[in-house]
Amino acid sequence: MGEALTPRETYEGMLCHALALAGEGIGLTSPNPCVGAVLVDPHSNVVGTGFYTYNGVKHAEVVALEQAGAKSRGATLYINLEPCAHYGRTGPCADALIAAGVRRVVASMTDPNPLVRGKGFAKLREAGIEIVSGLLEEEARRLNESFAKYIRLKIPLVTLKTAMTLDGKIAPPPGVLQKDAQERAPGEASRGWITSEAARLHVQQLRHENDAILVGVGTIIADDPLLTDRSGRPRRRPLLRIVADSRLRLPLESRVVQTAKDDVLVLCSFAEEKRKGELQKHGVRVQQISALAGNGRPDMSGIVRCLGEMEITSLLIEGGAMVNWGALAAGIVDKVFLYYAPKILAGTGSVPFAAGAGFQHMSDAAYVKSINLHRFGEDFAVEGYLRDPYAD
Repeated sequence: MGEALTPRETYEGMLCHALALAGEGIGLTSPNPCVGAVLVDPHSNVVGTGFYTYNGVKHAEVVALEQAGAKSRGATLYINLEPCAHYGRTGPCADALIAAGVRRVVASMTDPNPLVRGKGFAKLREAGIEIVSGLLEEEARRLNESFAKYIRLKIPLVTLKTAMTLDGKIAPPPGVLQKDAQERAPGEASRGWITSEAARLHVQQLRHENDAILVGVGTIIADDPLLTDRSGRPRRRPLLRIVADSRLRLPLESRVVQTAKDDVLVLCSFAEEKRKGELQKHGVRVQQISALAGNGRPDMSGIVRCLGEMEITSLLIEGGAMVNWGALAAGIVDKVFLYYAPKILAGTGSVPFAAGAGFQHMSDAAYVKSINLHRFGEDFAVEGYLRDPYAD
């Protein structure tokens, strides 16, 4: 017989189960958090589980309580996020746990929502329920980092993603890809991909985790991408495809326009009415954003404020060199996901990761912290943060 598990090992094992359940809600909960719950009776039997989806309305705790029924009395709840103590679309989960006779709550983290933040734990303690918190907190925080940013500041978590060569190039000289496409035989694989298929599949996972994706109109003109979530996983609402396009140059024959179903948003700084009407007839939404002084491009800070008003909690930027620099210069980037292929493109004509003026001094450079490395065959990616999504 193996050694008996310590209480901490038991708690962490069940919290892993709760986190896995919470992950089932990715793409289905925004603008609310991903939450998973596991109820375990005094004999260590799992008697109820649940995870939250926005359309399902009921919180994970309530789903688990309903599944467990009378077996909830004396049970321990394992959950990745503090139970709520306020009225929203549903009543307080803390009240439901108290009424069900739950004995202990083991939670990974405090809810960052100012309406909750410790109040759920306080209500449960007042009712005599034991609280254990802080286990697997890092994993829980990462799962709901976009919710944490949005619920406190009402703007989305912004991730800057790109694929590049080891020498920091995101494309060969302008015009080369178009020439390659014209010369490519039917069925021949594109010569424009930088990273491998494995890395590109992971990009679909990133898209699935985000509410919106943004590119500049230059990317549409050069590459004609679809910008869709092709992860195969369900979403509550379509991935919002955003094009930053100062003067509405977006081609009507582009794939994003031809496939628009109220899920394409063009943000411009100048809206010519005839052109605006043509786009709207194709199901494209057009919204004007104040221009950034000096270059006429839509202000990036204004863009994230606009998206926050639309309850967009997370934005993935897959822009070209100027969009990347604009996002960095505006200080809107929270994290980066930079994919690298073991290739060196070289040449002054090749397109760099970020163009524009750049930071003038090393002390001014964007500093990436809390770095994680990911491997995709021969490719790798750097994931890191420019700011803590939980910091005020």
